[in-house]
Formats: sequence, structure tokens, C-alpha cells
Amino acid sequence: MYLTETHTQVRDMTRQFAEDVIRPVAEDLDKDSRFPGEIYEQMGELGLFGIGVPEEMGGPGFDTVTYALVMEELSRGYASVADQCGLVELVSTLLVRYGSDVQRDQWLSDLLTARKRAAYCITEPEAGTDVSGIRTTAVRDGDGWILNGGKIWIHNAPVADVGFVLARTDPEAGHRGMSIFIVDFHADGVTRGPKEIKMGQRASQVGPLSFDDVRLPAEALLGTEGRGFHMMMSVLDKGRVGIGALAVGIGQAGLEAAVEYAGQRKQFKKPISEFQGVQWLLADIAKDVEAARLLVQSAAYQIDVGADATKACSIAKCFAGDMAVQRSADAVQVFGGSGYIRGFEVERLYRDAKITQIYEGTNQIQRMIIARELLAKGAAT
Repeated sequence: MYLTETHTQVRDMTRQFAEDVIRPVAEDLDKDSRFPGEIYEQMGELGLFGIGVPEEMGGPGFDTVTYALVMEELSRGYASVADQCGLVELVSTLLVRYGSDVQRDQWLSDLLTARKRAAYCITEPEAGTDVSGIRTTAVRDGDGWILNGGKIWIHNAPVADVGFVLARTDPEAGHRGMSIFIVDFHADGVTRGPKEIKMGQRASQVGPLSFDDVRLPAEALLGTEGRGFHMMMSVLDKGRVGIGALAVGIGQAGLEAAVEYAGQRKQFKKPISEFQGVQWLLADIAKDVEAARLLVQSAAYQIDVGADATKACSIAKCFAGDMAVQRSADAVQVFGGSGYIRGFEVERLYRDAKITQIYEGTNQIQRMIIARELLAKGAAT
């Protein structure tokens, strides 16, 4: 895909940052499951949060293609770090599209500079893929609201200052009875559960939340009452581009590690890169990484030109997630027994890849969306 000079400049700057700042500490962050706040502060200074926020609102004002490039390069350094960029992109997009001037003034600048940390709060025990299962409620109380319920597996829950919480405001109205509230996590009645111990992307903090009679002011409501489901869904195309790009970054890192190792490791008195079986593994990784990259960038471009991008975004996310899992496994195979040992990058990449098939809509759900779009609109491109 053709990239502009701005695209390549931002990509190269992010790549250098990932190489100099993120990659040297990635293994330690994974081992300790530590939230790298100091890295996020540097990212804020570089303008790597809220990529699509307009300049007049304090953001860099870049397009979705730029966002995909940034996500890929950050993930090539460490996917957990890219996850934070993706999270801020989603909540800042919500604020830009639906927030009031007061809400943007209160939260947007602090989120873009990493002075405040956000959480995107949808998932519940009975509401994962099926958002209609949400049980968290917000009930009117005078001019404000009372929030009750709980969330699980929420990114940043252990460290967040603010959450964008989807709750039911009309139990009888289905999807039209949900609203989004901006909740200060330091308010009375907000409780954080213990941090989850994850298989991969371990520096990305995840945990449960509970809300017990949390009093919210009227201005906590984001956008229009009853439009919360629609607003959350409206940012999913961009979210899927972000996860697709993150998966590409994992694949690219695996490819680079495998190529380097294959040139150094010797068996039968010659580098294993001279064996056809290894060459074919490297070729398969390379072709699928490149295919995923182009699918992601094409989907991002379709968002930028205002096209109906839902099918393209689901294809990109699904293909890239499957690619990351399969091709990081192939990178481990190139390393042989070494690839199965903690401390080798490819072992971490393999663990980091799996979640890309699950979050932002499982790849089974992406296939359902792709098929639905095909059957409704035909197969023509």
C-alpha cells in the first residue's frame, strides 16, 4: 500500500522508539507483569496516544492508517505496550465523537499525556460476545445516577483513574436501553478486584471491577441516554484495525527473530538457514505477515475515506490474529528447543499472540460478521 511521507515519518519514529525504549525491557516487563508507566509517559510526550484526535482538541490529528502503523511498530517492541495505545485510541474516539466540551476538557488532555489512565468497561460474567447480557445498571437519582453492578477482565482495571462503563438505563429496551457513563474510579463505591495472572501480554493489567451504589453526576452520561450500545459499536471497526496491526507487529517480531537465529544456529556443520525445511518456514511467516499488513492497512484506508469498512476490518482482524498465532508458532519451531524456553523472545511472542484471536470480538465472531456482510451485500469488492 502507498504510504505518504507523514506515514513513513511517524512509522519510523515509532519503530526507533520501540527499538530503543520498549524492546530492551520487554522480557523483564513480561516476567514481572509490571505496568510500564514511565514508557507511557514518554509515549504521551511523543504524541503516540489518541492518534486520531483532532489537533484543535490537543491530539496529533492523524488518520487511521497512521494509527495502524503505530500499533504495529509498538507491538513489534512489545504487544502489551501497543495495547495501551489501542485502549486510549478507543476512549479518546468516544470522547471526540460523543463527549461534551466539559467532558473533553476534564479528561482528554490527561489521557493523551498519560497523566490519567482509562478503562473500557463492557465485559461481565454473562456478557462477553453477547453484550445483551449486561446486568450493570444506572438508575436516575435526582439530577444524577446510581451505578450498581460489576465487570470482569477489564483492561487497566487495576490501575485506571477513569472508566467508560456500559450500563443498563432501561432494562426493558434491549440494546436501546444501554448508556455509557464516565466513572471516576476514585469515587466511593468503586472497588477493584485482584489483578488477573495472564498467559501473555502480561504487562497489560486486567482485572474485575464492582460498583456499589456509586453516585454519578448528570454530566457523567456520555452522549445520549439509550445510545450506549450504538456508541460502543461505532468504534469497533477502528478497534479491530488496531488489534490486527498489533498482531502484525507480533508476526514481524517473530519473523525477524527467526531469520536472525536461522543464520546463526549451526547443525551438521552449516547454518540451519541452508535447509529447505527451515527456508519454507521462514517464507510462510514472511508471506502471511505481509498479507496481514496489507489487509490491515487497506481496512484502515477504507475507514479514512468513509467507506463501509465493517467487512474489511473483520477480515483484517481475523486473518492477522490467526496469522500471529500460527506464524509465531513457526518462529518457535525455527528455534527448536530453545524457542520453548523462557527468556527467548519467540516464546513470549507465541503467548502474546493468542489473545489477538479473542479480544475485540473473537475470530469466530469475525467470521460470522464477514459471512453476514457477504450474504447481505454480495461478494463484489
